[in-house]
Amino acid sequence: MDERIALERVRVVLSHPSHPGNIGAAARAMKTMGLRDLMLVAPRHFPDPDATAMAAGAADLLAQARVHTTLESALADCVLAVGFTSRRRDLSHPQQALREAAPQILAATESGTVALVFGNETSGLSNEELARCQRLAVIPADPAYASLNLAAAVQVACYELATGAAAFDAPKGGAGNAATLEDLEGLFAHLETLAIASGYLDPAKPGRFMQRMRRLFARTGVEREEVKVLRGLLAALEAKARR
Repeated sequence: MDERIALERVRVVLSHPSHPGNIGAAARAMKTMGLRDLMLVAPRHFPDPDATAMAAGAADLLAQARVHTTLESALADCVLAVGFTSRRRDLSHPQQALREAAPQILAATESGTVALVFGNETSGLSNEELARCQRLAVIPADPAYASLNLAAAVQVACYELATGAAAFDAPKGGAGNAATLEDLEGLFAHLETLAIASGYLDPAKPGRFMQRMRRLFARTGVEREEVKVLRGLLAALEAKARR
């Protein structure tokens, strides 16, 4: 499945949110990571100007957000619900670290919509609400203060899924073409010649100079255009030395 489609099948459900600013900030967090399906369960204040202000460029997500009276109805069409909690709960299914759970969450989108369920800012999800979730996820944090702001928790969750789906990875290998072995050998020969001519390298006792140069360039993933630039610099230095 296309990475973007997987994220489009992830729903964020905010259950009984108290502060409208958190709703707006959560919408913004979602949009930056390619998620657009937002549902609210019995929000205290919504719609609200504070939500719109905190959403910034994600007001469209607020406009299309659906409001439900119960968590059951918000999850009715989902194939998997993942409840987020920072506290140990005496429930039948164990908690999983979010990063560990992310591949399974993404895999479940092949079958349909997956819900990430977040509770009230003060008390989180109740045991009854968590019982409606098939998996429990935790965002690892300092045990001395492991409670994340609601919108921050949504941001981290969306980021982990977007990263797991490789939805926004930068292209690998750079924009240019990788240098060939022939390119590199020409550079090494040019470098060695200039090092000897400048007196920096004693050909009778070269030591490990060229070996270290080879190791250096082996680590860089140098491109053909970059080799040309270096060769041009070396040629300019040679020309100046002859004057």
